[in-house]
Amino acid sequence: MLRNIFFFCRFFLFWLLFFLFDRLTFLLINAKKIAAIPFSEIAATFYHALSLDLSMIAYILAIPLFSYIFWMLTGRKTVTLKWLSTYNNILVVLFSIISVVNFNIYREWGSKVNAKALGFAISTPNEALASSVSSPIALSLSLLVLLSFTGFVLQRYVAGRELSFPKTPLWLRIAIVPMLLLGCFALIRGGLRGSPINQSMGYFSKDQLLNHAAVNTEWNLLSSILAARKTNHNPYLYFSRDEAQRRVRDLYAVKKDSTLHILKTDRPNVILVVIESFTADLTRTLGGEQDITPHFDDMISKGVLFSNIYASGSRTDKGLVASLAGFPTLAAGSIVKWPEKMQKLPAIAQPLFRNGYRTSFYYGGESEFDNYKAFILSHDYQRLVDRNSFSTPARSPWGQFDEAVFSRQLADLNHEKQPFFSSLLTLTNHEPYVLPGKPRFGSADNRQKFKSTAYYTDSCIHAYLESAKKQSWYANTLFIFVADHGHPEPKGRYDIFKPERYHIPLLFYGDVIRDEYKGRNFTQTGSQADIAATLLGQLDIPATGFIWSKNLLNPYTRQFAFFSWDNGMGFTDNRQCITFDNVGKLVLYNSDPRDQVNGNALLEDAKAYLQVIYQEFIDL
Repeated sequence: MLRNIFFFCRFFLFWLLFFLFDRLTFLLINAKKIAAIPFSEIAATFYHALSLDLSMIAYILAIPLFSYIFWMLTGRKTVTLKWLSTYNNILVVLFSIISVVNFNIYREWGSKVNAKALGFAISTPNEALASSVSSPIALSLSLLVLLSFTGFVLQRYVAGRELSFPKTPLWLRIAIVPMLLLGCFALIRGGLRGSPINQSMGYFSKDQLLNHAAVNTEWNLLSSILAARKTNHNPYLYFSRDEAQRRVRDLYAVKKDSTLHILKTDRPNVILVVIESFTADLTRTLGGEQDITPHFDDMISKGVLFSNIYASGSRTDKGLVASLAGFPTLAAGSIVKWPEKMQKLPAIAQPLFRNGYRTSFYYGGESEFDNYKAFILSHDYQRLVDRNSFSTPARSPWGQFDEAVFSRQLADLNHEKQPFFSSLLTLTNHEPYVLPGKPRFGSADNRQKFKSTAYYTDSCIHAYLESAKKQSWYANTLFIFVADHGHPEPKGRYDIFKPERYHIPLLFYGDVIRDEYKGRNFTQTGSQADIAATLLGQLDIPATGFIWSKNLLNPYTRQFAFFSWDNGMGFTDNRQCITFDNVGKLVLYNSDPRDQVNGNALLEDAKAYLQVIYQEFIDL
């Protein structure tokens, strides 16, 4: 039996070495981000990774283990393991592909590949392919070959090729079976005592990248898939339900309504434009960047700017629901994956429709993407225009270019009965950053491409407004411009947990704004979720259903913004910002460590906020 123990040891050693090499590759790819970290701390990543690596190997071992038990109980003497080599090699190729995908997703999302990314690829393969076009193809293919080749070599020289079973009494063989199964189960679970193993077992550092490196990529993906459909358990329980709800009620408590009415009428047409990846850093006004969005900066001087606004999340699906429905993000989850829950949310289009507005939604891509269509059609939008509504073929991998979508909306609104509410979601400023013309800032890298597509979208907005000004309905129309989410570019220095990553512009614009408010900058801290209450407040339409939205134009509204990413969250007011990792229970960022009182209060509010919003999601 000793030789058989060596077989299992060699199996574990083979996979441990493969995961070690995979992890080393991940760290080398991100070497610039960890250059200032001591080598000893980087090396500790490999030690803290062991528990999750062993758990994943135990999952892989399941099929060979049952085969081993069958052979042992049936009295086999010798078994060749050619099939096991094939089994390992298939997994090596699969895991290598997952690792390469993970490298590219981490570059963009700041989180490891998970069920969300997998669902994205399966449900909308064309959009997933479009997103991946800007990934470094040569590097990705080289890594795929390198990882696969390394796995093949390790398989040949480390893994066992033959099993020999010594003559053993049947009762002893039967007695060994539960021990083997128990051992495998214990490794999968991370032990037999305490709570089951989870991602936090790999967390050990204040540097988030090292923590993510220590979490086994395949284990993380498998765990997220298994948990993807669980909606009856709140993973963010920090307080009693009553205490969490009390804290959230205090956040939204308003002494009185003293709303500033900035419009000339309470029944204007409303056009809400959600701009892809239009981070604050693109503008000269908020980010100090010159000549990327010259027209938008000029619009700021003539409109009403909310300069301290944060995106609710890091993806379009979250930003769209926050902007149109006033519903915050759920950290690891996204409500768009559950249309039956999403349709129960209120949306801005609904009270406007009930008050006589004609409603429409325009998008140049596939409206089925991320269940946008399910949201739109269940929230009183009377017209939906997407890429399938255009007679000319799409020229961008995502769909129609922004100029075509703006032109289509403009043409339709010229025949629309007033008042109308029309939403438009742009898409050109998205990977792979394809343009209909010459890129303004070049196309040598993603930064240049991103700046060029942002410049293009800015020019489309300008042309759109210039054409709209010639229409009779323009004088009575409020335009609202907001980003769907932020972006690490064009500065390229903000990780997923930095508040600057979520800082976005929110602009009210149009002749319908009173002259005394044109050019005003409101510095109250808020988020996309606050658009609903703020707009309805201007229209004198009750916003009682939008419990997660606050009126930014009421001076008595408490100033704060909540944002989140996969299992992480941030909370900010006009004084301080805290970001927190829910897995490692770590404060990742504190804008003012000296102010411990306010910092602790913000963190407690963030925890209560996420707990309550996730519970509401469960209860929908």
